[in-house]
Amino acid sequence: MKKRARRQVECTIPVLPVGSLARSIRFYTEKLEFKLDWRGGALCSVSRDGSSIMLRQKHRRDKSAPVWVWIGLESDTLFEKFRARGVKVLQEPRNCSWAYEMMFADPDGNVLWLGTESKRNLPLEENG
Repeated sequence: MKKRARRQVECTIPVLPVGSLARSIRFYTEKLEFKLDWRGGALCSVSRDGSSIMLRQKHRRDKSAPVWVWIGLESDTLFEKFRARGVKVLQEPRNCSWAYEMMFADPDGNVLWLGTESKRNLPLEENG
């Protein structure tokens, strides 16, 4: 019998570059209903429903490109909620073979790609 290797990776947390840590904390806590877990200097952690995102204040010379984050959802109810709160919509909901998905942007251009199971009652997008 082969011995199972002990798990060594505990979790993976995206770290998003932001221009203003204070502005980004307000966006994630007020618009997206994340909670601020901790803040230390140029870094903080926000979370919702047990999933975390870290926000990192960019330095003046930092040329970090925006980051894309996939957020798997239990249902599609957050799509309309985020839109109603004025979150910038990059892609309207579409039904793809891998997910029913929609994309939003945070104030720094980081992409929040939300998705849930494909809808059986809707046709699939041709490019999806």
